Order: sequence, then structure tokens, then C-alpha cells
Amino acid sequence: MTTYKGKGVYGAVAVGKISVFKRQDVQVKREKVENTDNELKRLEDAKAAAITQLGEIYEKALKEVGEANAAIFDIHMMMVEDEDYNDAIVEMITSQNVNAEYAVAITGDNFAEMFAAMDDAYMQARSADVRDISNRIINCLMSSVTNEEKSNEPVIICADDLAPSETVSLDKDKVLAFVTAHGSSNSHTAILARNMNIPAIIGVGEEFLSAVKDGDIAVANGFTGEFILDPDAETIEAAEMKRAEEQEKKELLQKLKGKENITLDGRKINVYANIGSADNIGAVLLNDAGGIGLFRSEFLYLENSDYPTEDEQFKIYKRVLESMAGKKVIIRTLDIGADKQCDYFNMPKEENPALGIRAIRLCLNRPEIFRTQLRALFRASAFGNLGIMFPMIANVWELEEILAVCESVKAELKKDSIEYSEETELGIMIETPAAALISHKLAPMVDFFSVGTNDLTQYTLACDRQNPDIDRFCDTHHEAVIKLIEMAAESAHRYGKWIGICGELAADTTLTETFLRIGIDELSVSPSFVLKVRDTVRSIDLSKN
Repeated sequence: MTTYKGKGVYGAVAVGKISVFKRQDVQVKREKVENTDNELKRLEDAKAAAITQLGEIYEKALKEVGEANAAIFDIHMMMVEDEDYNDAIVEMITSQNVNAEYAVAITGDNFAEMFAAMDDAYMQARSADVRDISNRIINCLMSSVTNEEKSNEPVIICADDLAPSETVSLDKDKVLAFVTAHGSSNSHTAILARNMNIPAIIGVGEEFLSAVKDGDIAVANGFTGEFILDPDAETIEAAEMKRAEEQEKKELLQKLKGKENITLDGRKINVYANIGSADNIGAVLLNDAGGIGLFRSEFLYLENSDYPTEDEQFKIYKRVLESMAGKKVIIRTLDIGADKQCDYFNMPKEENPALGIRAIRLCLNRPEIFRTQLRALFRASAFGNLGIMFPMIANVWELEEILAVCESVKAELKKDSIEYSEETELGIMIETPAAALISHKLAPMVDFFSVGTNDLTQYTLACDRQNPDIDRFCDTHHEAVIKLIEMAAESAHRYGKWIGICGELAADTTLTETFLRIGIDELSVSPSFVLKVRDTVRSIDLSKN
């Protein structure tokens, strides 16, 4: 038994035989040609054939992963026609009198390396897309075909990497999982795998490829990123148990999919998901969440070695909004400080960091950081259904200042003729007792409240939630915490605003009925808890005392 470690990009477990994915070995040689017009005609014919193939793949992807994720193949079709890319190929053919295959291969390599050298991780991942379309054109020039599945038995596909088109072309019914030596979690292949619900592990390394062969038994654990070759009986049994649990979850999903979250007495409740990365969107869609109730934007900062630029943030926010295809996405502004420290912020040491400069306090003290994020958010708002949420509010004047900055940013964008949505909802987190107690003053100023129960409990009970020694004093069900949530709910509804909960208590189904009875309209939980909460909501009858 040998274990290899990679990165899981879709959480599920597969047990079965291996099939090693081999592409037809196409050798592209440089050949001198006399008739360059003929080569250009061959090139145009191959591009037309490639676009036809991509159109067919797009239609397949549309059925399996939806319009937002199938759009990559629309982009691939546009890339085939990209002016700079084509000019470089034509220039090489005509100036060097070389065959079209060679010109496409060299140009594809050059453009792929250019993308790979960029600082932005998303743009780096586009390198694989360029190689994919270049290989497709070369295959059309040479009338080549790609790997054919060798067995009708479902298998774990092992490969060096998979292009997006190769991923979508796989017959889902014959694929238990796929495991690759290389790859990026930002790649379209990883995104497609998540949305096709195929267990996937990337970046396992070259070593595993030389060890695997067709017919070997393996376990692929997309949760942990572990690929186990020749597992023992105990490991197989544990994997099968995990698969059974996941199957139960899938059955619950089928029971609930497409149905509204309505209590037995007819009250509709939104059940959304909390995520910290665009990579988690697949889990949101898989669990049929109604939207994203909390996108923790601080992870864009924590994962960087310097402040993310406006454009870097905009691309991520835009990707999330487009992927959610019109469903609500609530993005929380930067919440750095306390237990989330970032070296390049150069924040001074504080005796009580949880009570110090964090979240909105940091943003108001460093307006250049705040304005950059708000510009990125409002720009992204044109591409979906966005809500912006401000954390750690304790004063009316803080909210007044925030709203003034928002208006200023929108005025800047309007002046620069940059599109944004006027329908963008603005809300605040209720996570300080002060915010709950003055919620009647805050509610008229915003579109919604979202209760952060983790911090609200900490501040209400004076219990450091990072200190395990005081767990027994930190009663998350404490009547004072529930009372503060009830006060905020009453204030929100008095002014016609909605209120949700995005802290860990939202997933505590022993409290779901209590929350609904005090007026909570939305519950946002980790993707893995969405189905459980939805099932609980649908079992509650609020008409009974």
C-alpha cells in the first residue's frame, strides 16, 4: 500500500480499478514548405473543424455542468479566432516557410508560457487552455484522435493532466474519479470536475504516474487529497463506509433538489452557504444552496504576499457572481485582525486583539485599502446578484461613514463610465452586543442584517473563542445571545429588512426552530450542512406552539 498526496478539488471518495489516460503520441516536426498558401488553407480548415468539435463539447457541458461552466468552451472557440494568436501562427508560416502543425505548436507553447509567467494565479491557469486549443488544432491538422476509454467498467482515470475538453468528454458513468500529476485548483478542469461531481485530486506528482498501471486497485479521497495505491482491506472498508455516507447525502439531495425551503405551515426560508474561496463554488452548487450568504473576502489577502489589487479582486468576485448565475452572493468586506493576522499589513501588537483594530475598524483607519476593495466589488456587481456586508459594526457613525465611502466610490465609477449595479444590497453583521442593542437605529440605514453568532457569543459572554480552557463557560445557546438575535430580528422586520445568520449556530439544527420563531429569514452554513438544514426547515410547523 502506497499513499500519494495531492490536492482534493472535489470532496468525494472513489474505490476501484485504475485506467491510465494516454493521449495519442503525436510528434510535430518542423518541415519546410514551398506553398504557404496551401498551409494557410489547411490551417483555416483545421480551425473550422476545431470550432465544430468545441461546439459539440459546449452542448455536452451545457447539459452536465450548466451555462456558467460551459462558457469556457465558448471562450475556447474565441481563443481559436484570437487575432494575436492567429497573426503569430500566420507570420511563422509565411516568413519561415514552415508547416502549419509546427507553427501552431510553437505559437501555442509561446502563448502558454506567457500566461504561466504572469503573477495572477487565474491567468497562470489559462496556460492550460492555450495548450488545449493548440493541441486540438494540431490534431485536426493531422486527423488525430484523443484517448478512447478502454473499458465499460467504471475506473479511476490517472493522467499527467487533463485539458478542460478532455474532462467534459469523459463519460461520467464510466469515471469513478480522476487523479492528475499536475494541475491547478484555479484551472477550468478543476472547476468542471467540481461541477460534474467527479471526485478529483490534482498535483499528486510525477512519481505516481510511473507506479500506476491499468487494472491496479486504488482509493481516491477527494476530501483529503490522498491517492492510495494497492490499499489494504481495512483502508478499502473505511473508504466504502465514507462512500455510503456520501450516497445517503446524494439521496437526500435528490429528495430536496429544486424544492423550496418551506416550513409545514408555509413560511419560506433561504438556506445559503458560507465559503472562503472561489474554489468552493462547486460545493455550493453540489449541495443545492440557494446562494452564498457569506464569502469571506479576507482569504484573498491572507493567501497573498502583498495587497491584492483592484483588478485581482474584481476577477475573483466576478467569477463567483457569474458562477452563481443570478443567485444571491453576499461578500463580506475585509475582516483582518484578531485571530486573522497578515504580515504585510504591519499591524501593531495589541494586548486584546479581538477588541482592537480589526474588520471595519481597520478599513476605516486605512481608507485606501477599503476603497480598493469597494471599487472591485461594485465593478463586479454588474455581473450578478451581489450583496456587500460590513463586519464588526458597533456605532451609527461607523455605518454613516461606510455609506458615504460607498457613494463616493459609485460616483467615481459613474464618472469613469464603469458599469455597476444600483441594485446591490448593503448590509451589516450583527456580531457585537452594541449592534444588536442599537439595531433599531441601524436597520433603516441598510438592506439586511446577518448575525455572526461566533463573535456575538464571544463578546456577549466575555469568552475568548480561541481559548479551549473556557469551553464550558462559552454557552452558545445562552439566553442572552438568543435575546440579542431576537432584538435584531424585531428591528429588521420593523423596517421591512431581512435578517439572516451566518455563524456556526446556523448549522445547529437543535436551534433551527427557535431561530425561525424569532424571525430569522435566512440561514447560511458550510456547504456540507446545507442539505441537513434544508431538511430540518421543511419539517418544522411554526403554527404549533
